[in-house]
Amino acid sequence: MNKVILIRFNEIHLKGGNKKYFVKLLYNNIKNALKNSICKIESIQNRFIIRDYEDENSIIEKLKCVFGIHSISKAIEVKNDVNDILNYVSTLKINTTFKCDVNRADKSFPIKSNEFEADLGEIILKNNEDAKVDIHSPNITVHIDIRENGYTFIFYDIIYTYSGLPLDENRNGLLLLSGGIDSPVAGFCMAKRGLRQDILHFDSFPYTSPQAKEKVITLAKKIKPYIGSRYMYICSMTKLQEEFHVNCKTEYAINLLRRSMIRIANELCDRYKYKTIITGESLGQVASQTIESLTTTNAVAKYPVLRPLISFNKDEIIKIAKEIDTYDTSILPYEDCCTVFLPRNPIIKPRIKDAENEEEKIDLKNLINLVLNNMEIIDLDKE
Repeated sequence: MNKVILIRFNEIHLKGGNKKYFVKLLYNNIKNALKNSICKIESIQNRFIIRDYEDENSIIEKLKCVFGIHSISKAIEVKNDVNDILNYVSTLKINTTFKCDVNRADKSFPIKSNEFEADLGEIILKNNEDAKVDIHSPNITVHIDIRENGYTFIFYDIIYTYSGLPLDENRNGLLLLSGGIDSPVAGFCMAKRGLRQDILHFDSFPYTSPQAKEKVITLAKKIKPYIGSRYMYICSMTKLQEEFHVNCKTEYAINLLRRSMIRIANELCDRYKYKTIITGESLGQVASQTIESLTTTNAVAKYPVLRPLISFNKDEIIKIAKEIDTYDTSILPYEDCCTVFLPRNPIIKPRIKDAENEEEKIDLKNLINLVLNNMEIIDLDKE
């Protein structure tokens, strides 16, 4: 009899001939998440087992961040032996309503699920005078998971996680991370679909403060366990914004800034082989997120721009931000580069040709090169 942590997955079951590939991905991601924990990881059919561990709660918290995991349970492991299972169940202390739920994955086990549930329930009732069977809405469910590897796992609680697909090195993107509420949530949502992401941030020092930069680095560290990021690129947009402010129509400032951000992201995708760009934009939330503004921004994109929050309202975004512990950091009162030289009346229906005409007023190519040549790279694995 051993204490173990039982890990289950669900969406991977739908991958048909590619299932083995995704199971291996998930195994490697679990191994990476627990690299600093004392434990052993075992793969059995349709399950993973964590055994010989020291800090149970810490391991479970780390596993909650691993996409592809559907649920987790603290369990007791016994052999697939009728007497061994009955003997352990006879020691359970239950003083409320309960039911037994048998999953007989090992079809060679000699007793059918319904019959065994009745046998187990009878033993619990015999040994617990305050226990009462309730098959519809019990306070406790005793799960008996009889597996093909010769062992049975007995547990009460199921901790449900985010499911999704495991992060994949072959599916990587570049997350545009601001200091706001939306972009960390966007990264989280895309990671749920197996997209590993590194981070690109834009600042405007000295118009933005060092605290604003530190705030975003903190956000990057908070979402790193979810999105698998290794590098954070920080680009100063100060010179570009000054040129836009002096030489271009004020109402186009934000639109020109967004187009420049995508151009810089294009260059990093070329350089470091990212396949897509992720932003936290939500349709109609601000002037730069109208259909026309997004179209004008998309016009300079060389790679797909994914906007997972495009249909979310603010309450939905805030709910996720609180769940992943980025909200309190995001609302710290430090400005980001989009607040610099903010026009009083930004254009909400820009045209691509008009944006291009404004860009011709400055030496955009050399200014973009200047940004890239002075880019700061942070290794998040060393932070």
